[in-house]
Amino acid sequence: MEINLEILCTQVQKLAREVGRFIFDERLKFTAEDIIHKGKSDMVTYVDKTAEARIVTALREILPDSGFIAEEGTALENGEKYLWVIDPLDGTTNYIHGISPFAVSIALIEDQEIILGVIYEISLDEMFYAWKDSKAYLNGQEIQVSKAATTADSLIATGFPYYDFSKLDNYMAAMNFFMRNSHGMRRLGSAAADMAYVAAGRFEGFYEHALHPWDVAAGIILVKQAGGKVCDFTGGENYLFGGEMIACNANYFDEFYSIVNKYLG
Repeated sequence: MEINLEILCTQVQKLAREVGRFIFDERLKFTAEDIIHKGKSDMVTYVDKTAEARIVTALREILPDSGFIAEEGTALENGEKYLWVIDPLDGTTNYIHGISPFAVSIALIEDQEIILGVIYEISLDEMFYAWKDSKAYLNGQEIQVSKAATTADSLIATGFPYYDFSKLDNYMAAMNFFMRNSHGMRRLGSAAADMAYVAAGRFEGFYEHALHPWDVAAGIILVKQAGGKVCDFTGGENYLFGGEMIACNANYFDEFYSIVNKYLG
């Protein structure tokens, strides 16, 4: 059976918006007792778990016999041809503290290739999406990466490690360089939003270490379809499961990669 990715993407957007509405409505209802600490800075709530269960149930109806890689472990992959990669609430710490951004992130992989990605940034009602061979879109309008070509003209996004501090000194050195030589740095607390913003031309580049597939899968196809490039810290393609990511517009990519690689490669 051949899948119409445009129609499927529309279905996934509708689902992401419905789940996003649930997440938004629940934000003032949970208490400190509802927060589970997976680590000192790694938290989850019933909102994450309920959102993921709803997404998995709906996607099983939309695309039967598909597998799942999902942050909260609601469902698992078992060698299926189609594999959904889900973060039901990327930016949980932001959400718990009542700040933005926080997002629903859903991607689809076919035979190890990402063929669809949807990121719904809930608080701003921004739906980013793309599928294989499509443009990248935000709320129905085409988006593209920025055209800036130098560090001096760039705004850089990153994320701070919250469980793997093995490269912390290198991180600080890279940040020192970018803070001194770019428009500035931002740490939003949601890798999905960071990558969506690279695709939309708001950030020129993004890099982070200690990532999971559900953090970046949807963002990868968004950046690529918006005209950007992605790689790992050594310039390779082990960025989905390798735990490290560089995403950048095409004009600035070579310079950006060389700087990140110098400090973190």
